[in-house]
Amino acid sequence: MENKIKKVRTLAETKFLSLYDVEYKNKMGKIKNWTVASRKDFETLKGQYLEGKEEKIDAAIIAALHVDTKKIVCVRQFRVPLNDYVYELPAGLIDGDEKFDVAAKRELKEETGLDLLKINHEKTKKGVYASAGMTDESAAIVFCTCSGCISKENLEEDEDIEVVMLSKDEVKELLKKDVKMDMRAFIMLQAFVELGEKLFD
Repeated sequence: MENKIKKVRTLAETKFLSLYDVEYKNKMGKIKNWTVASRKDFETLKGQYLEGKEEKIDAAIIAALHVDTKKIVCVRQFRVPLNDYVYELPAGLIDGDEKFDVAAKRELKEETGLDLLKINHEKTKKGVYASAGMTDESAAIVFCTCSGCISKENLEEDEDIEVVMLSKDEVKELLKKDVKMDMRAFIMLQAFVELGEKLFD
């Protein structure tokens, strides 16, 4: 496939998120510009777009079944862009050259206090995107089982998180309510209502 992206220019750069102006050629052969939000620094993004370097997965999203309670693990987290709490799956950024499965184990422990037991590698999917029209942010959705007790001991200073473990019936009730919810959590919770524990087999 022809590389449609021709140039990349930094518009704004911060620790966790940057904005880039990307010059590309559309299907009519016209040169256009697109603003892209990215977790990647300029050199990494340039390498990916212009030099054919392999894409780095940015985050791990954790779909976890607590084996003792048979409940799905969710979090209710304050998100500044929404100025509100939103239901999500536990998740976090992958550090440096860390493998996504290592990041999933670390983030699950950090956000919930729970211990990852086993990853279902057949269901786990790398390279999923939530808003490809705005950002290149990619994630691995990690299907796993976990155990242990909920704890807030490992939360970072800016993480305002409540852990919520839900049975199928509790998920059904939650989905009827007018609450803010991450789209990936919504899809996973819908699937849990239909499949229960089989979702994690």
